[in-house]
Amino acid sequence: MAKGQMKLGAFFNLPGHHVASWRHPSSGAGRVFDLDYLTELAQTAERAKFDMVFFADVFGQPVSENGSSGLKLDPVIIISALQAVTKNIGFTATLTTTYNEPFHVARKFSAIDHLSKGRAAWNVVTSANDNESLLFGKEKHLQHAFRYERAEEFVDVVKKLWFSIEDEALVIDKEKGKFLDLEKVHPVDHDGVWFKVHGTPDSPSTPQGHPVIVQAGSSEAGKELAAKTAEVIFTAWQTLEDAQAFYLDVKGRLAKYGRKPEDLKIMPGVFITVAKTEEEAWAKQRELNSYITPEVGLAYLSAFTNIDLTGYDVDKPLPDVAEFDDETNPRIRYNIIRDLAERENLQSIREIYEHISGGRGHREIVGTPAQIADKLEEWFLNDAADGFNIMAPHFPQGFNEIVELVIPELQHRGLFRTEYEGNTLRENLGLSVPVNPNRKAKQIDVQ
Repeated sequence: MAKGQMKLGAFFNLPGHHVASWRHPSSGAGRVFDLDYLTELAQTAERAKFDMVFFADVFGQPVSENGSSGLKLDPVIIISALQAVTKNIGFTATLTTTYNEPFHVARKFSAIDHLSKGRAAWNVVTSANDNESLLFGKEKHLQHAFRYERAEEFVDVVKKLWFSIEDEALVIDKEKGKFLDLEKVHPVDHDGVWFKVHGTPDSPSTPQGHPVIVQAGSSEAGKELAAKTAEVIFTAWQTLEDAQAFYLDVKGRLAKYGRKPEDLKIMPGVFITVAKTEEEAWAKQRELNSYITPEVGLAYLSAFTNIDLTGYDVDKPLPDVAEFDDETNPRIRYNIIRDLAERENLQSIREIYEHISGGRGHREIVGTPAQIADKLEEWFLNDAADGFNIMAPHFPQGFNEIVELVIPELQHRGLFRTEYEGNTLRENLGLSVPVNPNRKAKQIDVQ
């Protein structure tokens, strides 16, 4: 196959991606803080040969008596634990550039990449939830454009820290009494608009050169940041045409940054409900939707669009976005929902939240293993995706069904691996090891 095989991420949003997943009889909702349970899920994903497990993160989500989305553990801590009980699968955790400092992020992910022998990835995000500012003593959330300006410089500083001490700097010559080759240590000297960072980290470059950089975002600023810095991008599209347009757009931006199309893997999210028959698969979806109360549905749609819909009649149409004009957000996800409602002829808020109850604007596929594989294959072979971030309706059963039914079908078609290609996440994703610019600069000086 000319395009090779697709890359697959297992998106762990526990207890499940469906908004009412915790109410499903088989749900492991009571075990989401249990390391043994998380270990079982990660090892299942590794047996299925997923490239990576991905944990998203958002601060400031409201907690309620009838929803579980606001309760979770720090994903950076989780992946640090899970790398110790796995061997080949990669781990991606989200950490925002809006409410962190570059040194903290560089240090944490460097440690995980070393301990996992090269299986760590950082999902770079800019905080979109207004409530996050209140947790950090900020009266107002940064505007969208400023968040991306900060993010671009943030990633630049993190990379400088990752490259600061070359991996070959560790000499450890006991006979000569030389631990470090200081010519291969390059203190960071950064004075920028958002950050002033001077000094060195306390660990050398990692087994992957640096952890894989992942990004999620589809705004103009997000696409440009991805083209400049990302190696994997998670995105959300409903139609083949929209996904193809995004794929062509972002891949087309890479050349101006000296990058090739294969340097960035585009992996749209896909929410999958699978069963041995189509009728059974649709019955599973209807069952999950029956667990959604109007209060939860409104809260869910509010969180997704970043528009407060509390108190709205769920049997009336979605309100116009002009009622919620806000310069801090470009309403990318609201527009996705509005377009979806028009395309699918969804007349009410209830119909909308039931329609996106699992995917949050990502593509949803319901059907048999063959039907699901057909649709994934179509996007993969027609330049809409390099792979997918797989979203299970609930854990563990819904995820196990994907592993037991969909993965073998993809493998049978030659679309997905049966064994890992390498030991690091980069090797399995087909990404090159980044060249340390300090080493490159020295080579130029010598020549």
